[in-house]
Amino acid sequence: MKKVYPDAKAALDGLVFDGMTLMAGGFGLCGIPENAIAALHAAGVKDLTVISNNCGVDGFGLGILLDAKQIRKMVSSYVGENKEFERQFLSGELELEFNPQGTLAERIRAGGAGIPGFFTKTGVGTMIAEGKEHREFDGETYIMETGLTADVSIVKAWKADPEGNLVFRKTARNFNPMMATAGKVTIAEVEEIVELGALDPDHIHTPGIFVQRLFKGEFEKRIEQRTIRERESA
Repeated sequence: MKKVYPDAKAALDGLVFDGMTLMAGGFGLCGIPENAIAALHAAGVKDLTVISNNCGVDGFGLGILLDAKQIRKMVSSYVGENKEFERQFLSGELELEFNPQGTLAERIRAGGAGIPGFFTKTGVGTMIAEGKEHREFDGETYIMETGLTADVSIVKAWKADPEGNLVFRKTARNFNPMMATAGKVTIAEVEEIVELGALDPDHIHTPGIFVQRLFKGEFEKRIEQRTIRERESA
């Protein structure tokens, strides 16, 4: 099966539809699949349920889908970087399923591993626990969380080979490897596609069996927050 596509538009062709569930890798703006997000914006797909740690920033990353009212629901763990997110949520335009960050990561990992649910102490006694099954283990109370999957996962990696084996770079790894396992179809955008056999098997983070499509992208790699001070005069 040919996995390499010329660009994000081609890689998404035939896979997107209104009302779909999408996983998008990244943490803040680090390791986000910015090319696939831009292609989704151009495609005009709407009523999306998006599973992602956060929702980009105003005007970039997933924020462009939010600005265009293409997202119906977010499943996230951090939403503090986006004023439009706040506005839509408080006005009732946007649904939010809020998760502790570790719980979100484990829900994605569980979904990719075919685990429908698991128990955790995180969130017991808080709003997070409302409406969820509680169970006692060794005298401690736990709540049940469900695994997460998606119609399509879009992830960003550093290198890939033509079979879809992926290597991530430093903190840009974040949620990407877990999401690559939890999509019915996974699309990877990468900085470099190398020849088959060029990747050391011990350095591969995501085996190609989890990746159905990939392409080489062009990346802006914005800095999320930049704080500077004026240089002191000599």
